[in-house]
Amino acid sequence: MAPPTAVDLQSVMDTQVATISGPLSVNGVSARRNKAPKMDGGLVAASSSEMFKGPGYGKPKAKRWDHRLNEESTSRKPTAIKSVAKYLKNPGIISLGGGLPSSEYFPFERLDVKVPCPPNFSEEDTKETGVVTSIGKHDIAEGKDIHVALNYSQATGTAQLLRFITEHTEIVHNPPYRDWQCCATVGSTSALDMAYRMFTTRGDYILSEEYTFATAVETAAPMGVRVVGVAMDAQGMLATSLNEILSTWDEAARGAKKPWLLYTVPTGGNPTGATQSEQRRREIYRVAQKHDLYILEDEPYYFLQMQPYTGPNAPDVPPPASHAEFLKSIVPSLLSMDVDGRVMRMDSFSKVLAPGARVGWITATEQIIERFVRHQEVSTQSVSGFSQLVLYKLLDETWGHAGYLDWLINLRLEYTKRRDVICHACEEFLPSQVASWNPPAAGMFHWIKINWRLHPQGSVTSMLDIEDEVFHAAIDRGVLCTKGSWFRAEADGGTDMFLRTTFASASAENIREAIRRLGEALRGVFRLE
Repeated sequence: MAPPTAVDLQSVMDTQVATISGPLSVNGVSARRNKAPKMDGGLVAASSSEMFKGPGYGKPKAKRWDHRLNEESTSRKPTAIKSVAKYLKNPGIISLGGGLPSSEYFPFERLDVKVPCPPNFSEEDTKETGVVTSIGKHDIAEGKDIHVALNYSQATGTAQLLRFITEHTEIVHNPPYRDWQCCATVGSTSALDMAYRMFTTRGDYILSEEYTFATAVETAAPMGVRVVGVAMDAQGMLATSLNEILSTWDEAARGAKKPWLLYTVPTGGNPTGATQSEQRRREIYRVAQKHDLYILEDEPYYFLQMQPYTGPNAPDVPPPASHAEFLKSIVPSLLSMDVDGRVMRMDSFSKVLAPGARVGWITATEQIIERFVRHQEVSTQSVSGFSQLVLYKLLDETWGHAGYLDWLINLRLEYTKRRDVICHACEEFLPSQVASWNPPAAGMFHWIKINWRLHPQGSVTSMLDIEDEVFHAAIDRGVLCTKGSWFRAEADGGTDMFLRTTFASASAENIREAIRRLGEALRGVFRLE
């Protein structure tokens, strides 16, 4: 029997029988919370997404992945000390059991954080109209306080923050199987490291885009895990290439079994800026079903999907007029298509709030989350209490889900402006004889292809040497770009030459000046002056 395909979910009433329940809406959050039992948000309180998500009427249970978990993962046991925390909520109990220091010795009595008030998000607006959210040492009646946040906590994340990210995941993705859960992480890099250690064994190959997040390759290498690059086009990974690699895999020639773990950055990929269309994602998912792949969906740039690029003299596309229109405008995630439970999605606040917060989360099946938690309990233990506290006060108490979506819409428009600046500058300053590009639809990177074969010494000089010449010529003229070869999944350098530029942080004026300088460097190297 053929496996079920990635589905287009249709919203239905929760009262219907044997149907998939409709997704949670922003406006439905308050009603759900009001009906829920009182949340235990005290010291080391155990929490799970099961406490906060919808019942999932009619949704199937996910596949099990026992055949994909490695020996390290399957041998992990629950942490004995963490397991006794459940008794702390017993009325009248006096704890002499846990190693929790007294908050009497925490040298923090109060934290005040000034944050934007939607929809006024600019730095200047925040200075003038921002609100100050205050956190005292013993404010637990109001939701979360210092004495709880700065003590030890469970590996899943504090109940207050886990509730928000679970609701957010349901609002945006509504996974089409019943037993999905979330778990807070200290960022996607840490989550990826743990995922590799759950699934891979020394000598394995994994699959990724042919140009991929360098840290994904660098994390795998010391584990003895190699990466096979899948060919790409303007929309990122090609499902046809993925299928061909798997269908023709020769274990004897490769010296390894056929890979089954796929790492992908589908939206605004680093370094290429490529974004997989909905159709492309469905094609990749079908290949994953055919070959029984497990997918690591790394999506730090998911909410940096921008307005369509219209060119330097064309009118802008109107922004989303509502939260519903905004959510409809973004490309559906692999998680939202995952009828089997074969996707671990990694989300992060790093690109949409602050990377130094080191807070993210994963979404996967109950089975995979349980194994991940066992690993996190004995490694990072939990996310920073300061970070969880501040994000809770910002996202839940101050903004709510509506305010957070307003912030994400604002980011969309701000990054659209930045993307347009760098694309316009490239059209104005880069020599079209040797430089070409596709305007990115998401993320923070602009990927420029250089026709190195047009170099005066192109017939006798390697691509890598010409790439190095361009790299240093740009530095000599005062602009830093990144070599495309640094992002190759396979350490062969490739046959094409690229430069990665970013429009995330420099001012519009400096972006234009940097591209002008890069244009000068290219003209000098290729003798176009």
